Amino acid sequence: MKFAICQELFEDWDWERQCSFISEVGYTGIEVAPFTLAPRITDVSAEARQTMRKQAEDHGLRIIGLHWLLAKTEGLHLTSPDSSVRKATAEYLVELGNACADFGGDLMVFGSPPQRNLIAPTTSEEAYENAAEIFRHCMPPLAERGVRICMEPLTTKETDFVNTCDDALRLIEMVDEPNFCLHQDVKAMLGAESTGIPELIRAHKGRVGHFHVNDTNLLGPGMGETDFAPIFSALLEVGYDGWVSVEVFDYSPGCETIARKSFEYMQEVLSRVAK
Repeated sequence: MKFAICQELFEDWDWERQCSFISEVGYTGIEVAPFTLAPRITDVSAEARQTMRKQAEDHGLRIIGLHWLLAKTEGLHLTSPDSSVRKATAEYLVELGNACADFGGDLMVFGSPPQRNLIAPTTSEEAYENAAEIFRHCMPPLAERGVRICMEPLTTKETDFVNTCDDALRLIEMVDEPNFCLHQDVKAMLGAESTGIPELIRAHKGRVGHFHVNDTNLLGPGMGETDFAPIFSALLEVGYDGWVSVEVFDYSPGCETIARKSFEYMQEVLSRVAK
């Protein structure tokens, strides 16, 4: 099982310091939120991308990919009824994919709840069609760069579009591209699904491209009430060989504390369930 961490937790640190500390804790992957680098990913030059990749690799880290893809952008939206907005969104996703590949990553998590919420008078059916149109446009060029998009279900507190694994699979099947797959997130599944997480992992075996770990208290694994032993057991049982990446939303304990406690807890759980 490979452990990564989402680096917006360290947004106020320079990149070298982020890589040094994350590696020191024991993580081997770093997941990038583009808004921490520049207003638009196209503002990050090819030279800067290569420098970041080398710095990460020099610390024994891999930049595994991107998430929060459309956060803090303007004029981009997944379910927009405006065809020009959909075109711009598809084109920007391709640019993100190019950056992801330049960094050495191969996955992008589509979360970005404000940029996918339904815009009145768009219906749910229309929203799925609009989103599918965007993904059909961008998935082939992303495939050429070896990049996949993992669709992230989120709770109704965050968005009104794609709330469950079944919702995500509906969209994935509409797009019907091999590099468009399911993302699972512990906090989101706890808040949106009627089925337990181990059962959801088993039910969607082979369709999950990425996995985020966190808790309903918005902190990392081991910092809330969720027992991760059954979750890690299920991931091992189905042969999941992707990244398990820590994503938190409450930074109050401090980034160093969160990173260390999360990693130590995951290592302890893994040592128990892998026997």
